[in-house]
Formats: sequence, C-alpha cells, structure tokens
Amino acid sequence: MNLAELFPEGGRGVIATADASGQVNTAVYAVPHVMDGETLAWGMSQGRTHSNLLVNPHASYLYLAPSRGGNGWRLTLQLKDIKDSGEMLQRIREHTARVVSPQAGEAVRYVAQFTVSEIRPLV
Repeated sequence: MNLAELFPEGGRGVIATADASGQVNTAVYAVPHVMDGETLAWGMSQGRTHSNLLVNPHASYLYLAPSRGGNGWRLTLQLKDIKDSGEMLQRIREHTARVVSPQAGEAVRYVAQFTVSEIRPLV
C-alpha cells in the first residue's frame, strides 16, 4: 500500500504515546510527511509527545479522512529517530508557519521519523 494515498488533504489525526510508566497522552497532529514506502515524519514541539518518545519509542496514529462516515486508518508506529536540525525540520517549520501560523512554525523544534509496522482501517 502506498503511504501517500492514505492521507487525502483535509484530514486530521491523533498521535498516542505513553511514558515509561504507561501514562498515555494523545495529541492532535496534521497529516504526516511521507518519507518513503515505510517511513512517516511529523514536526513536534517540546511537549508530552516528544518527552514520551524519548523513553518509549512506540506510538499510534489515528487518521480521520475528510469524508463523512468512518473513513480513515489506525497506524502502529515505531520511532526511528528524532532530529533537532536539518532540511526536513526546516521544511516542516516553514509549512507549519504558512498553514497554521508563524508562532506555530516557531514552536516546531523536532522532526520525528517513524516506521509503520501495521495499518488497519478505522472502522
């Protein structure tokens, strides 16, 4: 399955992570940046999602397609790396500043890349 085809424009998603003790956090996240056939990336601020990933590399992403009904996907993710510099981070910051706000673009401090280990329909 082509990862880029899973995320039509206009959808939204939620990333779920857990800390070392299992305390779960959920956060609204945009459509991911497709890096290749098995890797997705998101920009993130220095918040709970980032902190959780530093101690627990497992995450889940729930994507709600922009259509009516239960269209979308549930992805099981494994953290590959988190970077605090580089071209991809700069591209995500610029995109966030343009689409959301300049302040949101400035808040993006990291880019996290994940391997997709499982894809399931939302419903």
